[in-house]
Amino acid sequence: MTTQWDPQQYERFKTYRDRPALDLMVQIPSDLQPREIWDIGCGTGEHAALLALRHPAAHAHGLDSSVQMLETARARPGGVDWVEGDIAAFDPPTPPDLIFTNAALQWLPDHAALFPRLVGKLAPGGVFACQMPMTFHESWHVQMREVAAEGPWADQIGAVRSVQPLGTTAEYHNWLSPLAEVDIWSTTYLHVLAGDDPVVEWMKGTGLRPYLQGLQDDAAREAFLAAYRARVDAAFPKQPDGTTLFPFPRLFMVARRH
Repeated sequence: MTTQWDPQQYERFKTYRDRPALDLMVQIPSDLQPREIWDIGCGTGEHAALLALRHPAAHAHGLDSSVQMLETARARPGGVDWVEGDIAAFDPPTPPDLIFTNAALQWLPDHAALFPRLVGKLAPGGVFACQMPMTFHESWHVQMREVAAEGPWADQIGAVRSVQPLGTTAEYHNWLSPLAEVDIWSTTYLHVLAGDDPVVEWMKGTGLRPYLQGLQDDAAREAFLAAYRARVDAAFPKQPDGTTLFPFPRLFMVARRH
């Protein structure tokens, strides 16, 4: 089942979602003068458009499997080539000088094969720049899977595949170092969220999408969300000022092809 994305819901927390992509972007080597750029899992296209602006002599492409996200991307000005497609089948006709991917590859399995394959697509001296949420083992994802598997809706969504567990930093290094010079680091961002049920609202834009889509009617979705909300509210109580603190770990890597 292909996940249906909602660009408006995804961008409700735009400032927090953008920062890791921008933090990754500034780590791209300054001497790189790319001619072919691919943003894979480009979503609404903002970062592909920014890379195109930063490198006006390059051919910039944005790849995503979501029709809804690409509709938003195609409304952006600039000369980005927007492509509907699956990252797992990514096979560009010209070796890229830059593959940029922000918060996308955590949805795909078998990183031991996927990551070397992607880096292997680069031109010599090309750069693979990647950021992924490290959320599979975080409480709000564990609780989501538990609620899906334990409720009366388990036969509909108990086996839904959401984000995947990531490898260790050593594993990514060992997978990529035969092909590239690799820099890997992690950061935990402390998001200070406002409003009611902000963690649930955040998840409705990302990890919850396959579960909500798999439920057959609105009543089941509301019951599932109520059960999930009860667990998340207990794990993320409001602060005295009414905000909710949401620590969010992310993994980064920049690999330059030998």
